[in-house]
Amino acid sequence: MFQALLIDKTDAGYGCALTELADDRLPAGEVTVRVSHSTLNYKDALAITGRSPVVRQFPMVPGIDLAGTVEASDDPRFQPGDAVLLNGWGVGEVHWGGLAQRARLKADWLLPLPAGLTAWEAMAIGTAGYTAMLCVMALQAHWAAQGVAPGAGDVLVTGAGGGVGSVAIALLARAGHRVVASTGRPHEADYLQALGAAEVIDRATLAAPGKPLQKERWIGVVDAVGSHTLANACASTRYGGAVAACGLAQGMDFPATVAPFILRGVTLYGIDSVMAPLARRRTAWQRLAAELDRALLARMTRTIPLADAIAAADDVLAGRVRGRLVVDVNA
Repeated sequence: MFQALLIDKTDAGYGCALTELADDRLPAGEVTVRVSHSTLNYKDALAITGRSPVVRQFPMVPGIDLAGTVEASDDPRFQPGDAVLLNGWGVGEVHWGGLAQRARLKADWLLPLPAGLTAWEAMAIGTAGYTAMLCVMALQAHWAAQGVAPGAGDVLVTGAGGGVGSVAIALLARAGHRVVASTGRPHEADYLQALGAAEVIDRATLAAPGKPLQKERWIGVVDAVGSHTLANACASTRYGGAVAACGLAQGMDFPATVAPFILRGVTLYGIDSVMAPLARRRTAWQRLAAELDRALLARMTRTIPLADAIAAADDVLAGRVRGRLVVDVNA
């Protein structure tokens, strides 16, 4: 038997509860993992609360991330005792996920835990931090092609107080960029500056409808917000700059014009973390293990027990959570 959060949708409604399940309830897969830690991401919060149709099969164990130890494997790439992690692949949406003490998964979805990272650190990074690194990789490849050096201009990070934003600030600042953090929580300025932000601006300056072209400022943008914020970020990106879009906290819409792209040569990169190929995932995780300051990671992370994850989902959606939430599924 093992404990898990279980979402179900019946005639009585949609609900999520901490449940004890038998091992024979686990779905098909080549590798069984004893989970030690998971996370609570924005998508997990949507799934738990039912505020967006994230879950597409019922019943469902949520949790798009997990880290733990292989218990059994029918695939030669993994042996009992191996430390592994997982992000995405539809886990927690169409296949039982990581907010549980045990998971059974396809071997193709798993990565060995990078050397130097603990399971807790991997989940403190989680999908949010891994997505932030994918954004940084896209921007850095673009800058390298354009001959843009670190320090050549400001880099904007929106949704800065969240998980993606927090990790992106730390990574970009360490790489030598001047980072401007946009947040709706001005009281978090000290926190954001401690991560490496050189300047903190109110998200209201970006969140309302704006002009198709605005004063050029950013050489690059990491945007986890979407909607008018993304449109304004593109409109104020410098000639030849780039924007990496990975989220929709403000909305899925993109009320923009083609002006920044055809008049300033701005490039918009769409960053998908769910189905990213394994080679890109490995590179991202190896770089996270090497480049992300562990002290900053600890500063941006709080750990909660599995039983508290349901209540914490509302806080995530309301923007009351700073940085990252690790879920200790055995606490």
